[in-house]
Amino acid sequence: MYAILDIETTGGQFNEEGITEIAIYKFDGHEVVDQFISLVNPEIPIQPFVVKLTGINNAMLRSAPKFFEVAKRIIEITSDCIIVAHNASFDYRILRTEFRRLGYDFEAKTLCTVELAKKLIPEQPSYSLGKLVRALGIPMADRHRASGDAMATTKLFKMLLEKDLEKTIVKDFIKLEVEKGIAPKLLDIMRQLPSKTGVYYIHNESGDLIYIGKSLNIKKRVNQHFTGITTKSKKIQAEVFTITYDETGSELIALLKESEEIKINRPRYNRSQRKTIFLYALYAEKDANGYLNLKLEKADGRKKEITSFATLQEGKNALFKFTASYQLCQKLTGLYSTKKDCFQYKIKECDGACVGKISPEIYNARVQQFISQSSFENKSMILLDKGRNINERSAVLVENGIYKGYAYYDLNYQVTNIDILKNILIPMQNNRDVKNIIQSYIRKSKSLKILNF
Repeated sequence: MYAILDIETTGGQFNEEGITEIAIYKFDGHEVVDQFISLVNPEIPIQPFVVKLTGINNAMLRSAPKFFEVAKRIIEITSDCIIVAHNASFDYRILRTEFRRLGYDFEAKTLCTVELAKKLIPEQPSYSLGKLVRALGIPMADRHRASGDAMATTKLFKMLLEKDLEKTIVKDFIKLEVEKGIAPKLLDIMRQLPSKTGVYYIHNESGDLIYIGKSLNIKKRVNQHFTGITTKSKKIQAEVFTITYDETGSELIALLKESEEIKINRPRYNRSQRKTIFLYALYAEKDANGYLNLKLEKADGRKKEITSFATLQEGKNALFKFTASYQLCQKLTGLYSTKKDCFQYKIKECDGACVGKISPEIYNARVQQFISQSSFENKSMILLDKGRNINERSAVLVENGIYKGYAYYDLNYQVTNIDILKNILIPMQNNRDVKNIIQSYIRKSKSLKILNF
C-alpha cells in the first residue's frame, strides 16, 4: 500500500516551516482506497510569496485544526504504507519535523516520483510536477494546492508503475511486506485478486518473480494454478508468497505485456515462453508458372514471413479464411494437394488459377492485396481498444511498421497529438512475437479501431 501525499508550508528558514495544508491518498497500486485532505493552522505567519503561489492566507487558517489535532489521522492513513511524493525528501522531512515537535518519531519508507520519473521517463525537459504532468497529458486541477498536487502525483505514480517493466517498485514493496512478517495464505491471495483482464505476477518470499501470466479473468486463472495438480502448479503453490497484478482492460495489451515482461524478467516457471511462441509462419513463393503460392511451414528466421501462428492447426484455420476472403486457390495456398485442378474449381468456387484459367498477374494481385493487409510493414497506425474503466481507452502505437508501445488515455487530444502520445507511451521492444500478437489480434478482434497516420 502507498500513501501518496503533498504538503504546502508557510515557507521560511530550514526546519522552521509549518504545514498549512496536507493531502494524502492511500493507493493500493490500482486505485485510491482512502484519503485525507485538510488545511492546518501552522501557528506562525505565511510568507507573502507562498500566499501568492498557493492562494492560502493567514485568515483561511485561523479556524483550521492545528497539527496535533490531525496527527492521529495522518498516522492511521500512512500506517504500513510507503510514502510517495514528488520530491519526497522535502515532504518527509517536513512531516518528521512536525511529529518531532510532538515528541513522536515518525518513520516510513519513501519513494520519490522525481527520481522514478528520471529513471523511467528519461530526457524530459523538466521534472517539476506541473511541467511533467503537462508533457504526459495528465489533467491537473488546483496547482500548488495539496489535493491537486497529490492527485496529480497519484496519476503520475500509476503511470510510472506501468512503465516499470522490471517490476523494481513492486519487488521492493514485497520485501517490505516480508520484513513485517505478512505471509498471506492461498485463500487470502485469491480474495485480493480481481475478476478482470490483465497480467498477474507470482512472487516468492524474496520478492522474485517466479511466474507471469495473462488472463481475461485473473482470479479464475490464478485459482487454476492453486488447484492444479501438474508439477508446475504444485511448485507454484509451494513457493508463492504473494501475487501482484496489472489490470489492462484490453486483451491485446495483456498479451503484449506478458510477452515483453517474460523476456525481461525470465521467471523460472515461464521457460516455454522465453523464446518465440509462434512456431509456424506463412510465406509467399513464386512457382514455375509465375503464380504466387502461399506456404504454411515451420518458422524460419532467414525467410521473410507474412504472418505466424502458435500451432499448425491455427495456421490452417486462418489460411482457409484468407483463401475464401481473397478468392485464392486452395491448391496454390497448400490446402488441397493435387496434380490437377483443385476441388474448389470443380464446384465453381475457384476461378482456375490452378489450371491457368486466369493470368498470374490477376491472381498475384489478390495475393499481394492479402499480404499488404495482413502485414503492417512500413505502416503507421494507432490501435484503439478498451481501457481499464468506462472513461478510459487504450492505444497501441505502430510507427513505420515498428511497434513502439502502448498507453492509456482519457482525453482525445492525448491520442491525436502524437507528441503527447509518445510521452505517455509505455515503450516496448519490437520483435517477431509482438508483431504476430498484433496481427493475430487484428484478425480476431471486433472491438478494435485503427487510426492510420
